Amino acid sequence: MALGLPLWDALNQVTGSPVRFVPHSNLPPSVAYEQFIADTGTCPTRPCLHDFFNGLCWIHFPATKQKLNQLQAERLASDGIRPVRGVVRDALTLFDENAAFLHAPPPLWEALMAKQWQLLFGQPRPLWREAQLLLFGHALLDKLQAPRKAVTAHVYRVLPATASLRDMDTWVAASLNGEKLASKPFAHLPVLGVPGWWPANLEPGFYEDPCVFRAPSLDARE
Repeated sequence: MALGLPLWDALNQVTGSPVRFVPHSNLPPSVAYEQFIADTGTCPTRPCLHDFFNGLCWIHFPATKQKLNQLQAERLASDGIRPVRGVVRDALTLFDENAAFLHAPPPLWEALMAKQWQLLFGQPRPLWREAQLLLFGHALLDKLQAPRKAVTAHVYRVLPATASLRDMDTWVAASLNGEKLASKPFAHLPVLGVPGWWPANLEPGFYEDPCVFRAPSLDARE
């Protein structure tokens, strides 16, 4: 990435994005961010890490980012801008900001969905070597610049094993629609619990913290 350029110009030096990056001041106050991207093919960008990670997601996951933007624009066209986004737009925003993609052996996925933390990170721990976990949400990436045990991803299940980012991007984009996202097809994963991702998760009692690894009946996170 070119040094000494504004962030939006530096991102434009990298190939792969279906949008061009422009200063955030280009976004009129009366126009929704997602609608502006859909109408102009440009992405308003602030000089901050949050928007830097968003730019990287556009570059590495162009099909998924375009699909999310298309679904947002369709919802805006049908519902307009409202004080409350609604279920589908909320799910789209959550996906864009905080999703992670996981392809995993069934025992891992089942334990994750059931929030059986000791099972997920205990005896099946070697199964994580067979899993593919990739962070997508740019707010999630931003939060991990100052790692905290409680940082939690909304995990979206990727069914086929994928050989490349492009394959994963293509599959995820094709799988998304408003009805599916409205069903909140996510599992909650404190990402620093993943084996090999954080040295502290080897310590006794790491997974016994009820404020992070919560019982299903107590977990109200969306």
